Amino acid sequence: MARSLCPGAWLRKPYYLQARFSYVRMKYLFFSWLVVFVGSWIIYVQYSTYTELCRGKDCKKIICDKYKTGVIDGPACNSLCVTETLYFGKCLSTKPNNQMYLGIWGNLPGVVKCQMEQALHLDFGTELEPRKEIVLFDKPTRGTTVQKFKEMVYSLFKAKLGDQGNLSELVNLILTVADGDKDGQVSLGEAKSAWALLQLNEFLLMVILQDKEHTPKLMGFCGDLYVMESVEYTSLYGISLPWVIELFIPSGFRRSMDQLFTPSWPRKAKIAIGLLEFVEDVFHGPYGNFLMCDISAKNLGYNDKYDLKMVDMRKIVPETNLKEIIKDRHCESDLDCVYGTDCRTSCDQSTMKCTSEVIQPNLAKACQLLKDYLLRGAPSEIREELEKQLYSCIALKVTAHQMEMEHSLILNNLKTLLWKKISYTNDS
Repeated sequence: MARSLCPGAWLRKPYYLQARFSYVRMKYLFFSWLVVFVGSWIIYVQYSTYTELCRGKDCKKIICDKYKTGVIDGPACNSLCVTETLYFGKCLSTKPNNQMYLGIWGNLPGVVKCQMEQALHLDFGTELEPRKEIVLFDKPTRGTTVQKFKEMVYSLFKAKLGDQGNLSELVNLILTVADGDKDGQVSLGEAKSAWALLQLNEFLLMVILQDKEHTPKLMGFCGDLYVMESVEYTSLYGISLPWVIELFIPSGFRRSMDQLFTPSWPRKAKIAIGLLEFVEDVFHGPYGNFLMCDISAKNLGYNDKYDLKMVDMRKIVPETNLKEIIKDRHCESDLDCVYGTDCRTSCDQSTMKCTSEVIQPNLAKACQLLKDYLLRGAPSEIREELEKQLYSCIALKVTAHQMEMEHSLILNNLKTLLWKKISYTNDS
């Protein structure tokens, strides 16, 4: 009886369900299309960025063209451009003008670095070492004698490092390095390569600290492309992920995840001791003081024995050079008086110029980086003392009275505390 009173009721429910199903399906298709579109756009943008950052083929072409026309020479040129036994692997570049690759030279792993624009004087308004091909490898000119070249190098060092008493020794060391084929003479091509490389702070620092444990060894060069010792782990901590996956990981979660993928605490302590020793190496070294202007995890690495090795030293600059540049820099506030990420001076409001004294010493910046790295997982019996020493270290100021004495005391206390804890472990 009821069914006869409402003969169409049994039809309405399936129609309603069908309409709702169509709506849900359209909504699902729309959001699926939106996800695909946004994901594709992100991947396209990141791929475009990757191709801009990783220009190894362009770099090799520029260098090899100069080598084959006899403009430049060096121990890596034949392997790079003729036998092709030096080749680029994984791209590690973070700036288009500073190319960096994992590479293989024969059977030896290494890190290949190449500049894409001509080195200019250090300036806060530009990159550290930009380069214009138009003046690439223009010095020294044909007819320059070895003595004249030595005078050119000496003048460059005096401008960069100040009036050090032993610059002549460094000049002779550079000539030894420049003689790539070890025939006892520096050819014009080798001299042009050496002059281009000497504009790069990292190359200069590698030569100065070539006998130090934590500085990668120079394997060879061609023009201003150079190959340095490979480092097994190219970041202080973290896990390497494909760049596509990196896109979808929030930065805060990434930092937390990085802290999970670190070596055991004794091994971290050994790596930290290596960083403290490197700070000693560049603090009033044999040719003056160098300032570490970008102390970040990505610039530090370590080998399979957990000895610290520097991965990127391009933002470690001579103090004399930096002071000379910054002292006339116009400023509105202290924010205008920053080089890299970590070298800061103050703005003199009376002259609207940056002062020349860097506020924070290298050691304080190193301790800032090591604070979370060492305190996470630190043994309970030394954690309180370690935290106290790290905060005392971070509080160091260049302008503090007896800063050098405090610097040495804090550095030695930290090293002693760490060594005492790990000296009887297998990780030491």
